[in-house]
Amino acid sequence: MAEKVLMKGNEAMAESALRAGCRFFFGYPITPQTELAAYMSKCMPKIGGTFLQAESEIAAINMVYGAAATGARVMTSSSSPGISLKGEGISYMAGCDLPGVIVNVQRGGPGLGGIQPSQSDYWQATRATGHGDFQIMVYAPSTVQEMADCAYLAFDKADEYRIPVMLLADGMLGQMMEPVVLPEPKGELADKPWAARGHKNERAHNIVDSLYLQAEDLERLNRERFERYDVIKKNEQRAELFMVEDADIVLVAFGASSRIARSAVVSAREKGIKAGLIRPITLWPFPADALESVMGTAKAFLSVEMNMGQMVDDIRLVSEGRVPVEFFGRTGGIIPTPVEVLAQIEALQGKVGA
Repeated sequence: MAEKVLMKGNEAMAESALRAGCRFFFGYPITPQTELAAYMSKCMPKIGGTFLQAESEIAAINMVYGAAATGARVMTSSSSPGISLKGEGISYMAGCDLPGVIVNVQRGGPGLGGIQPSQSDYWQATRATGHGDFQIMVYAPSTVQEMADCAYLAFDKADEYRIPVMLLADGMLGQMMEPVVLPEPKGELADKPWAARGHKNERAHNIVDSLYLQAEDLERLNRERFERYDVIKKNEQRAELFMVEDADIVLVAFGASSRIARSAVVSAREKGIKAGLIRPITLWPFPADALESVMGTAKAFLSVEMNMGQMVDDIRLVSEGRVPVEFFGRTGGIIPTPVEVLAQIEALQGKVGA
Protein backbone atom coordinates (compact mmCIF):
# COMPACT_ATOMS: atom_id res chain seq x y z
CA MET A 1 0.00 0.00 0.00
CA ALA A 2 1.30 3.46 -0.90
CA GLU A 3 2.52 5.58 1.96
CA LYS A 4 0.33 8.41 3.22
CA VAL A 5 1.96 11.76 3.88
CA LEU A 6 0.57 14.85 5.59
CA MET A 7 0.51 17.76 3.17
CA LYS A 8 -1.03 21.16 2.71
CA GLY A 9 -3.43 21.37 -0.23
CA ASN A 10 -1.34 23.86 -2.21
CA GLU A 11 1.77 21.70 -1.83
CA ALA A 12 -0.09 18.49 -2.71
CA MET A 13 -1.16 20.02 -6.03
CA ALA A 14 2.42 21.08 -6.74
CA GLU A 15 3.95 17.68 -5.92
CA SER A 16 1.31 15.86 -7.95
CA ALA A 17 1.96 18.16 -10.94
CA LEU A 18 5.67 17.33 -10.78
CA ARG A 19 4.84 13.63 -10.75
CA ALA A 20 2.55 14.17 -13.76
CA GLY A 21 5.51 15.42 -15.77
CA CYS A 22 5.17 19.17 -15.30
CA ARG A 23 8.61 20.68 -15.93
CA PHE A 24 7.78 24.36 -16.32
CA PHE A 25 6.09 26.63 -13.80
CA PHE A 26 5.54 30.35 -14.25
CA GLY A 27 3.73 32.37 -11.61
CA TYR A 28 3.50 35.40 -9.39
CA PRO A 29 2.86 35.56 -5.63
CA ILE A 30 -0.64 36.19 -4.30
CA THR A 31 -2.40 34.94 -1.18
CA PRO A 32 -3.68 32.25 -0.61
CA GLN A 33 -1.83 30.24 -3.30
CA THR A 34 1.77 31.32 -2.76
CA GLU A 35 2.84 28.03 -1.11
CA LEU A 36 2.26 26.26 -4.41
CA ALA A 37 4.72 28.53 -6.20
CA ALA A 38 7.18 28.31 -3.30
CA TYR A 39 7.07 24.51 -3.46
CA MET A 40 7.74 24.60 -7.19
CA SER A 41 10.67 26.99 -6.72
CA LYS A 42 12.26 24.53 -4.32
CA CYS A 43 11.62 21.34 -6.30
CA MET A 44 11.91 22.28 -9.98
CA PRO A 45 15.72 22.77 -10.00
CA LYS A 46 16.19 19.34 -8.40
CA ILE A 47 14.54 17.55 -11.34
CA GLY A 48 15.86 19.66 -14.19
CA GLY A 49 12.70 21.73 -14.49
CA THR A 50 12.23 25.47 -14.79
CA PHE A 51 10.65 27.74 -12.19
CA LEU A 52 10.35 31.42 -12.94
CA GLN A 53 8.65 34.13 -10.93
CA ALA A 54 7.40 36.38 -13.69
CA GLU A 55 7.18 40.15 -13.43
CA SER A 56 3.37 39.93 -13.52
CA GLU A 57 0.49 37.54 -13.94
CA ILE A 58 0.18 38.62 -17.56
CA ALA A 59 3.80 37.72 -18.21
CA ALA A 60 3.36 34.38 -16.42
CA ILE A 61 0.44 33.17 -18.57
CA ASN A 62 2.23 34.18 -21.77
CA MET A 63 5.24 32.15 -20.65
CA VAL A 64 2.85 29.23 -20.15
CA TYR A 65 1.61 29.83 -23.71
CA GLY A 66 5.16 29.65 -25.04
CA ALA A 67 6.15 26.51 -23.16
CA ALA A 68 2.88 24.76 -24.06
CA ALA A 69 3.48 25.55 -27.74
CA THR A 70 6.67 23.47 -27.59
CA GLY A 71 4.72 20.49 -26.21
CA ALA A 72 5.95 20.80 -22.61
CA ARG A 73 3.75 20.09 -19.62
CA VAL A 74 3.40 23.48 -17.93
CA MET A 75 1.49 24.98 -15.03
CA THR A 76 0.69 28.34 -13.49
CA SER A 77 -1.19 29.24 -10.35
CA SER A 78 -2.77 32.34 -8.87
CA SER A 79 -5.70 33.56 -6.83
CA SER A 80 -8.79 35.37 -8.05
CA PRO A 81 -7.49 38.83 -9.16
CA GLY A 82 -4.45 37.19 -10.73
CA ILE A 83 -6.61 34.83 -12.77
CA SER A 84 -8.46 37.84 -14.17
CA LEU A 85 -5.14 39.20 -15.44
CA LYS A 86 -4.38 35.83 -17.05
CA GLY A 87 -7.69 35.79 -18.94
CA GLU A 88 -6.35 37.10 -22.26
CA GLY A 89 -3.51 34.57 -22.28
CA ILE A 90 -5.86 31.70 -21.49
CA SER A 91 -8.01 32.74 -24.44
CA TYR A 92 -4.93 32.76 -26.68
CA MET A 93 -4.08 29.25 -25.46
CA ALA A 94 -7.60 28.07 -26.24
CA GLY A 95 -7.41 29.73 -29.65
CA CYS A 96 -4.21 27.80 -30.39
CA ASP A 97 -5.55 24.53 -28.92
CA LEU A 98 -2.75 24.43 -26.38
CA PRO A 99 -2.85 22.23 -23.27
CA GLY A 100 -1.85 23.67 -19.91
CA VAL A 101 -2.92 23.64 -16.27
CA ILE A 102 -4.08 26.74 -14.39
CA VAL A 103 -4.70 26.66 -10.63
CA ASN A 104 -7.03 29.20 -9.01
CA VAL A 105 -7.00 29.15 -5.21
CA GLN A 106 -9.95 31.49 -4.80
CA ARG A 107 -10.23 34.38 -2.37
CA GLY A 108 -13.06 36.77 -1.60
CA GLY A 109 -13.93 39.49 -4.09
CA PRO A 110 -14.72 41.49 -6.14
CA GLY A 111 -11.69 43.75 -6.41
CA LEU A 112 -8.94 43.10 -3.90
CA GLY A 113 -11.62 41.68 -1.60
CA GLY A 114 -10.04 39.59 1.15
CA ILE A 115 -7.73 36.63 1.55
CA GLN A 116 -10.39 34.34 3.04
CA PRO A 117 -11.81 31.43 0.99
CA SER A 118 -14.54 31.98 -1.56
CA GLN A 119 -16.21 30.32 -4.53
CA SER A 120 -17.12 33.50 -6.36
CA ASP A 121 -15.02 32.72 -9.44
CA TYR A 122 -17.41 29.99 -10.66
CA TRP A 123 -18.84 32.18 -13.39
CA GLN A 124 -15.39 33.25 -14.49
CA ALA A 125 -14.08 29.68 -14.64
CA THR A 126 -17.08 28.15 -16.42
CA ARG A 127 -18.41 31.07 -18.46
CA ALA A 128 -15.89 33.85 -19.07
CA THR A 129 -12.27 32.90 -18.43
CA GLY A 130 -11.37 35.13 -21.38
CA HIS A 131 -12.75 36.63 -24.56
CA GLY A 132 -14.18 34.69 -27.47
CA ASP A 133 -15.97 31.40 -28.10
CA PHE A 134 -14.16 28.81 -25.97
CA GLN A 135 -14.38 26.63 -22.87
CA ILE A 136 -11.83 25.19 -20.50
CA MET A 137 -12.17 22.09 -18.37
CA VAL A 138 -12.65 22.90 -14.68
CA TYR A 139 -12.07 20.52 -11.75
CA ALA A 140 -13.31 21.35 -8.24
CA PRO A 141 -11.54 19.18 -5.64
CA SER A 142 -12.95 18.99 -2.10
CA THR A 143 -10.09 17.30 -0.21
CA VAL A 144 -6.31 17.47 -0.22
CA GLN A 145 -6.28 13.96 -1.69
CA GLU A 146 -8.52 15.09 -4.51
CA MET A 147 -6.38 18.17 -5.09
CA ALA A 148 -3.46 15.84 -5.75
CA ASP A 149 -5.55 13.48 -7.89
CA CYS A 150 -7.09 16.26 -9.98
CA ALA A 151 -3.74 17.95 -10.55
CA TYR A 152 -2.33 14.67 -11.87
CA LEU A 153 -5.37 14.02 -14.07
CA ALA A 154 -5.52 17.58 -15.39
CA PHE A 155 -2.29 17.22 -17.37
CA ASP A 156 -3.54 14.05 -19.08
CA LYS A 157 -6.88 15.61 -20.00
CA ALA A 158 -5.24 18.82 -21.18
CA ASP A 159 -3.07 16.80 -23.56
CA GLU A 160 -5.87 14.46 -24.62
CA TYR A 161 -8.20 17.26 -25.70
CA ARG A 162 -5.61 20.00 -26.35
CA ILE A 163 -7.40 22.34 -23.96
CA PRO A 164 -6.48 24.47 -20.94
CA VAL A 165 -7.61 22.88 -17.67
CA MET A 166 -8.29 24.76 -14.44
CA LEU A 167 -8.22 23.46 -10.88
CA LEU A 168 -10.70 25.63 -8.97
CA ALA A 169 -9.78 25.39 -5.30
CA ASP A 170 -10.09 27.99 -2.52
CA GLY A 171 -8.16 29.37 0.41
CA MET A 172 -9.58 26.83 2.85
CA LEU A 173 -8.53 23.81 0.78
CA GLY A 174 -5.22 25.33 -0.21
CA GLN A 175 -4.18 25.97 3.37
CA MET A 176 -5.54 22.89 5.18
CA MET A 177 -3.42 19.80 5.83
CA GLU A 178 -4.70 16.23 5.37
CA PRO A 179 -3.21 12.78 4.71
CA VAL A 180 -2.66 12.15 1.02
CA VAL A 181 -1.42 9.25 -1.11
CA LEU A 182 0.61 10.74 -3.94
CA PRO A 183 0.48 9.26 -7.47
CA GLU A 184 3.39 7.43 -9.04
CA PRO A 185 5.64 9.57 -11.26
CA LYS A 186 4.86 9.45 -14.97
CA GLY A 187 7.20 7.64 -17.29
CA GLU A 188 7.89 8.76 -20.83
CA LEU A 189 5.17 11.03 -22.17
CA ALA A 190 3.50 10.67 -25.55
CA ASP A 191 4.89 12.69 -28.44
CA LYS A 192 3.02 15.78 -29.62
CA PRO A 193 3.39 15.96 -33.40
CA TRP A 194 1.73 19.39 -33.52
CA ALA A 195 4.30 21.05 -31.23
CA ALA A 196 6.59 23.84 -32.45
CA ARG A 197 10.03 22.72 -31.28
CA GLY A 198 12.18 22.43 -34.36
CA HIS A 199 11.64 20.15 -37.34
CA LYS A 200 15.25 19.12 -38.20
CA ASN A 201 14.19 19.14 -41.86
CA GLU A 202 12.14 16.01 -41.17
CA ARG A 203 8.66 17.53 -41.44
CA ALA A 204 6.84 20.69 -42.38
CA HIS A 205 6.87 23.69 -40.07
CA ASN A 206 4.38 23.57 -37.18
CA ILE A 207 2.74 26.94 -36.64
CA VAL A 208 1.01 27.79 -33.35
CA ASP A 209 -1.24 30.80 -33.87
CA SER A 210 -4.76 32.02 -33.10
CA LEU A 211 -4.97 34.74 -35.77
CA TYR A 212 -7.21 34.01 -38.76
CA LEU A 213 -7.89 36.96 -41.04
CA GLN A 214 -10.47 35.07 -43.09
CA ALA A 215 -13.76 34.91 -41.19
CA GLU A 216 -14.66 31.59 -42.80
CA ASP A 217 -11.47 29.98 -41.50
CA LEU A 218 -12.10 31.17 -37.94
CA GLU A 219 -15.71 30.00 -38.02
CA ARG A 220 -14.65 26.57 -39.24
CA LEU A 221 -12.06 26.22 -36.48
CA ASN A 222 -14.49 27.38 -33.80
CA ARG A 223 -17.07 24.85 -34.97
CA GLU A 224 -14.47 22.08 -34.94
CA ARG A 225 -13.44 23.13 -31.43
CA PHE A 226 -17.03 22.99 -30.21
CA GLU A 227 -17.43 19.51 -31.65
CA ARG A 228 -14.53 18.53 -29.40
CA TYR A 229 -16.25 20.27 -26.48
CA ASP A 230 -19.33 18.11 -27.13
CA VAL A 231 -17.14 15.01 -26.78
CA ILE A 232 -15.80 16.35 -23.49
CA LYS A 233 -19.34 17.00 -22.22
CA LYS A 234 -20.30 13.45 -23.13
CA ASN A 235 -17.25 11.68 -21.67
CA GLU A 236 -15.79 13.80 -18.88
CA GLN A 237 -18.62 14.68 -16.49
CA ARG A 238 -17.64 13.76 -12.93
CA ALA A 239 -19.67 13.92 -9.74
CA GLU A 240 -20.02 12.17 -6.39
CA LEU A 241 -23.50 11.10 -5.27
CA PHE A 242 -24.11 10.77 -1.51
CA MET A 243 -27.36 9.36 -0.07
CA VAL A 244 -29.42 10.40 -3.09
CA GLU A 245 -31.16 7.08 -3.80
CA ASP A 246 -34.27 8.02 -1.80
CA ALA A 247 -33.57 11.70 -1.22
CA ASP A 248 -36.42 14.20 -1.31
CA ILE A 249 -34.09 17.17 -0.88
CA VAL A 250 -30.87 17.02 -2.89
CA LEU A 251 -28.10 19.44 -2.01
CA VAL A 252 -25.65 20.41 -4.74
CA ALA A 253 -22.29 21.75 -3.56
CA PHE A 254 -18.69 21.69 -4.76
CA GLY A 255 -15.28 22.14 -3.20
CA ALA A 256 -15.08 23.35 0.39
CA SER A 257 -18.81 24.00 0.70
CA SER A 258 -19.53 20.36 -0.16
CA ARG A 259 -17.78 19.29 3.05
CA ILE A 260 -20.21 21.41 5.07
CA ALA A 261 -23.16 20.23 2.97
CA ARG A 262 -22.25 16.57 3.59
CA SER A 263 -22.29 17.12 7.36
CA ALA A 264 -25.67 18.82 7.08
CA VAL A 265 -27.06 15.90 5.06
CA VAL A 266 -25.96 13.44 7.75
CA SER A 267 -27.57 15.61 10.45
CA ALA A 268 -30.78 15.84 8.41
CA ARG A 269 -30.91 12.06 8.05
CA GLU A 270 -30.58 11.74 11.83
CA LYS A 271 -33.69 13.91 12.10
CA GLY A 272 -35.59 11.74 9.63
CA ILE A 273 -35.29 14.12 6.67
CA LYS A 274 -34.44 12.37 3.41
CA ALA A 275 -31.60 14.57 2.23
CA GLY A 276 -28.77 13.75 -0.17
CA LEU A 277 -25.84 15.44 -1.89
CA ILE A 278 -24.57 15.71 -5.45
CA ARG A 279 -21.01 17.01 -5.49
CA PRO A 280 -19.83 18.21 -8.90
CA ILE A 281 -16.17 17.35 -9.44
CA THR A 282 -16.16 18.84 -12.92
CA LEU A 283 -17.73 22.29 -13.07
CA TRP A 284 -17.21 22.31 -16.83
CA PRO A 285 -18.44 20.05 -18.16
CA PHE A 286 -21.19 20.47 -15.57
CA PRO A 287 -22.40 17.03 -14.40
CA ALA A 288 -25.92 17.37 -15.77
CA ASP A 289 -26.26 13.59 -16.01
CA ALA A 290 -25.89 13.25 -12.23
CA LEU A 291 -28.72 15.71 -11.66
CA GLU A 292 -30.86 14.02 -14.30
CA SER A 293 -30.45 10.73 -12.43
CA VAL A 294 -32.45 12.08 -9.45
CA MET A 295 -34.86 14.29 -11.37
CA GLY A 296 -37.65 11.74 -11.11
CA THR A 297 -37.47 11.38 -7.32
CA ALA A 298 -36.14 14.64 -5.90
CA LYS A 299 -38.68 17.16 -4.63
CA ALA A 300 -36.22 20.04 -4.42
CA PHE A 301 -32.60 21.02 -5.03
CA LEU A 302 -30.62 23.22 -2.67
CA SER A 303 -27.45 24.81 -4.03
CA VAL A 304 -24.93 25.54 -1.27
CA GLU A 305 -22.14 27.89 -2.31
CA MET A 306 -19.61 30.37 -0.93
CA ASN A 307 -20.86 33.21 -3.11
CA MET A 308 -24.06 35.10 -3.89
CA GLY A 309 -25.38 32.38 -6.21
CA GLN A 310 -23.52 31.22 -9.31
CA MET A 311 -23.62 27.43 -9.75
CA VAL A 312 -27.34 27.62 -8.94
CA ASP A 313 -27.88 28.90 -12.50
CA ASP A 314 -26.51 25.65 -13.96
CA ILE A 315 -28.74 23.59 -11.67
CA ARG A 316 -31.77 25.55 -12.85
CA LEU A 317 -30.75 25.05 -16.48
CA VAL A 318 -30.71 21.29 -15.94
CA SER A 319 -33.94 21.28 -13.96
CA GLU A 320 -35.83 23.38 -16.54
CA GLY A 321 -38.55 24.01 -13.95
CA ARG A 322 -39.22 20.32 -13.30
CA VAL A 323 -37.89 20.52 -9.73
CA PRO A 324 -37.70 23.69 -7.61
CA VAL A 325 -34.18 24.98 -7.01
CA GLU A 326 -33.27 26.99 -3.90
CA PHE A 327 -30.01 28.69 -2.98
CA PHE A 328 -28.06 29.27 0.21
CA GLY A 329 -24.69 30.95 0.32
CA ARG A 330 -22.27 32.97 2.38
CA THR A 331 -19.92 35.44 0.80
CA GLY A 332 -17.00 37.75 1.51
CA GLY A 333 -14.86 34.87 2.75
CA ILE A 334 -17.34 33.50 5.28
CA ILE A 335 -17.70 29.70 5.28
CA PRO A 336 -21.25 28.41 5.90
CA THR A 337 -21.73 26.14 8.90
CA PRO A 338 -23.48 22.74 8.97
CA VAL A 339 -26.04 24.21 11.38
CA GLU A 340 -26.92 26.96 8.91
CA VAL A 341 -27.25 24.50 6.04
CA LEU A 342 -29.37 22.13 8.14
CA ALA A 343 -31.72 25.03 8.92
CA GLN A 344 -32.10 25.60 5.17
CA ILE A 345 -32.88 21.91 4.62
CA GLU A 346 -35.54 21.98 7.35
CA ALA A 347 -37.11 25.13 5.90
CA LEU A 348 -37.16 23.58 2.44
CA GLN A 349 -38.75 20.44 3.83
CA GLY A 350 -41.60 22.55 5.08
CA LYS A 351 -42.04 24.15 1.66
CA VAL A 352 -42.14 21.00 -0.44
CA GLY A 353 -43.75 18.67 2.11
CA ALA A 354 -40.86 16.20 2.02
